Parts: sequence; structure tokens; C-alpha cells
Amino acid sequence: MKNDEAGCLAERARKRRLQWLNRNVVGMSITSFLSDAGHEMVTAVLPGFLGTIDLAAGALGWIEGVSDAASSFVKLGAGWYSDRIGRRKGMVTFGYFLTGTALAVFALAVSWPLILIGRVVSWLGRGIRGPLRDALLSDSVNAEDCGKAFGLHRAGDTAGAVLGPLIGVAVLCALPASDPSGPFRFVFVLSLIPGLAAAAAFALLVRETPRPGRQGLAFWGALRDLPEGYKRFLGGVGLFGLGDFSHTLLILGATQILTPQYGVVGASQWGALLYAWRNLVYAGVSFPIGALADRMNKRTLLGLGYAVGALTPLCFALVVAFDVARIVPLAAIFALAGIYVAAEDALEGAIPADLVPSEGRGTAYGLMGTVNGAGDLIASAMVGFLWTAISPVVSFCSASILMLAGASLVLADRHS
Repeated sequence: MKNDEAGCLAERARKRRLQWLNRNVVGMSITSFLSDAGHEMVTAVLPGFLGTIDLAAGALGWIEGVSDAASSFVKLGAGWYSDRIGRRKGMVTFGYFLTGTALAVFALAVSWPLILIGRVVSWLGRGIRGPLRDALLSDSVNAEDCGKAFGLHRAGDTAGAVLGPLIGVAVLCALPASDPSGPFRFVFVLSLIPGLAAAAAFALLVRETPRPGRQGLAFWGALRDLPEGYKRFLGGVGLFGLGDFSHTLLILGATQILTPQYGVVGASQWGALLYAWRNLVYAGVSFPIGALADRMNKRTLLGLGYAVGALTPLCFALVVAFDVARIVPLAAIFALAGIYVAAEDALEGAIPADLVPSEGRGTAYGLMGTVNGAGDLIASAMVGFLWTAISPVVSFCSASILMLAGASLVLADRHS
């Protein structure tokens, strides 16, 4: 009998330990896996496609920056509105649908306008779904388990981001290239399959418990009521974001460095593979970082992750300055990028749960998304502009300085 009681107690303890691994956490992880498989197969081959239609780094920087800005500005409104109505799932599903379908328009592009339109619409979908999904995820687990939940979610997200570029590379290798842009256009159409599957997975797998809406919640009042500690935290996030440019520019840089040795298509394949490697590292370290965050000060860990982020463009600037057209050094830089983005995504998702009550998290995550998006616009546009106007070395060093300043601010405020 005593053995039976001990067994029951052990089983209850095991269930308590695994309570964070619930239907919603798994469902959102599967959804993000599918979504990232779709849009990352496009992201990985896009710089190579731009070479076939003669678009420069400056154009890519502006396209990425404007898309991120559009995404960020809708995040705040979507987050506030979800707090007001007390529901989030329908808006998240619609966001996944937009993200999963809009990039296919690249298949028709012969210049930058369609690329800009497709990217903006897709990223508007990301803006709608991002903060609301994070709020749903944080509501699905206990506060002490948020690091693990967000870490697992980001690992699933990034497993898709590994598969997507590999599919893109396989298509570029398999299809004949009599028209250099043809294989790229096929990849863009193919991205519809995982994109639509992601929206369906979220609709079917994730459950939401409706909460009472806050019908009297005014927009500016919701922002004003956010805790002061959270607002200070956003200061460091925003400063880091001013240097946190789109990694499509890293792929473009690697592609340009490798083109003399491998040709346009071969360099594009290597660029996509390096991005897949970055995502593989991201996927591998996301859950360990999240689990570690549940055992230590999350802002300390985020500050250290930001410091790795500052090291990434600095190392890339050195590779460009010394014209190191070799795969191993580039792979090391893309690995650093995967580590810091894993820390950034997992911890920026988990920390608000410690600072903001549940009923205000839609607004909190939306505001963070807006701050990050404004930074992305400035960072991507700045790097693209300085790259074209002066040199890529100057552009990446400038990004590194801003990222290091953000890391310092987060570390200075970590105990407040």
C-alpha cells in the first residue's frame, strides 16, 4: 500500500512538472514550425532572386525595414484591441493566413514593387498574430514555466526555419535554370503549402478560454497603466533594436562574398544553407536558454544574449574587410546570430509575464512589437544605406555599437 501511495505521489509530481507541456504549447509550436518553414524558404532564397532582377542592397534594406515597421505598428493596435474584447484566437489565425499566402506574390515580381507589397502584407500578418500569440502562450502556463514554454515554442518555430531553407536549396539544385529566376519563383509558390497549413493548425489545435473584455479600456490609458519597470525594460530593448537589422542582409553579404568563387546560383545556395545553419543553432539553443531563464535572472541572460548580438555584425565586418570568402568563418558568424536571436526571442517573450498582469499583456506585447519594429526599420534601412553609400564594414560596425549599448542598458537595469 505504501508503495502504491508513493507511486501515486510520484505520478502527481511528474504531471505537475509536465503541466507546462500542454495542448496549447504543443499546438502553437506546431503552427510556428509550419509557418516558419513557409516564409523562411522564401527569405533564404530572396537575396539570390534579387540578383536575377538587379536590385541592390539598399533596396533590400528599405524593403525589410518598411515591412518590419508595418508589422510593428499593427502589433500595438492588435494587442490593445485583444485586451479590450477579451479574445485573441481568431485574430491570430487570420494573421497566420496572411503570412502564409502573401509571399507567393513574389513569383510574379520583375522589380521591387511586388516584393515590397508581398513583404508588407505578410509582415502585417505577423504583426497581428505575434503579440496575441505570445499573450495566449503566457496565459497557458504558470509564470515560473514561461521560459520553458517560450523556449520550446521558439525551438519549434526555428525547426521550421531550418527545414524551409533546405527545401529552397533543394529546389534551386533540382530545377533547370535556363531562366535564372525560374527556380526562385517555384519556391515562392511552394511556400503556400506550409503557410496555409499553419493557419489551419492554429485554428484546430489551440484552445482559448475567453476572458471578460475591458470595454472601457482606452488606448492611451492602456499604455499609461503599464508598469514602470516594464517601460524601463523596453528602453533597453528599443536601443538594441536600433542595430538589430534583418538577417536577410547577412545572407546578401555572404552571397556577394561567395559569388566570385561559386557563381550566382551556387552562392545563393550557400547563403541559404548558412541561414539554415543559423536556424538550426537557434532551434538547438532556444529551449536550453528558456529553461535556464527559469532558474536565473532573465534580464541578465537577455543582456548577455544581446552582447553576443553585438559581436555578430562586428565579426561580419571583419570578414568583409579582409575578404574572407570561406564557409567556416561565415558559418561561425551565422551560429552567433542563431544564439543571440534565440535568447532575444525566448526572453523578450518570457520577461513581460514577470512584469505585467495577464489582463494587460496584449498591450504589453504589442508595445514591445512596435518598439522592436521601429528599431528594425531604422536598423535595416541604416545598414542598407550605409552599405550602399559608404561600405558594408561601416554599416555592420554601426549596428554593433548600437546593439552593445542596448545590452549595457538591459544589464544595468536587470535588478530593478
